[in-house]
Amino acid sequence: MKKPPKYRLSKAESAFVQGPLSRLEELFFVFKVLFSFIRAFRKMHFIGPCVTIFGSARFGPEMDHYKDAEKIGAAMAKLGFTVMTGGGPGIMEAANKGAFEAGGYSVGCNIVLPVEQKPNKYLHKWIYIPYFFVRKVILVKYSFAFIVMPGGIGTLDELFEALTLIQNNMIAGFPVVIFDTEYHKDLCEHIDMMVKHESISPEDMKLLFVTDSVPDLVAHIEKHAIKKFGLRKIQYKPKWWFGESRR
Repeated sequence: MKKPPKYRLSKAESAFVQGPLSRLEELFFVFKVLFSFIRAFRKMHFIGPCVTIFGSARFGPEMDHYKDAEKIGAAMAKLGFTVMTGGGPGIMEAANKGAFEAGGYSVGCNIVLPVEQKPNKYLHKWIYIPYFFVRKVILVKYSFAFIVMPGGIGTLDELFEALTLIQNNMIAGFPVVIFDTEYHKDLCEHIDMMVKHESISPEDMKLLFVTDSVPDLVAHIEKHAIKKFGLRKIQYKPKWWFGESRR
């Protein structure tokens, strides 16, 4: 396993969110972001249709949340999906492990952070990404379903990013599953409250499927992803003149 790159937010990047910089500095930042996108597109081009599983990095193998994610990762692999996560420990590791040990394909988009950034050992392919917004684009770009496991602020960010894109028809109506009703009880009540106050419409509730059952989750994704979009494993042929590889 390669060591993660040592990445610290440079002074220029730290200043980038504080207001206008010189035109040259902003142009240089844009080129760095562009390079991150191109590198990620090249790396992930051959992975096939994915299911992205979101969840906390802080749950260990002894916890039920970890065990549930492992079962779900295996179930998605058996459906023929590549399982994609943020590539780190906890729920991400569990989902990758389930897919890996079930004979499926397992990939990770690992964010470069001072903590919790080490890629887990159940990945066939992974990439280091220095920007959260680039990482979210990659997690969404290759996925036909999203599964939200118990997690923290980052998990909620990823959940509402996917819902916002679907709600506004920026991406297709892919299934979004929230797993573990007890953990997400207050979240679901808050979403119901938004409907009551008309800050979202009742139709938006159809974007979510909340469950505690792995078989029900599988059936939902099979109906709303595989059958709806006629999914099949994509077999792109690498172009040697681009220096491409399936590995």
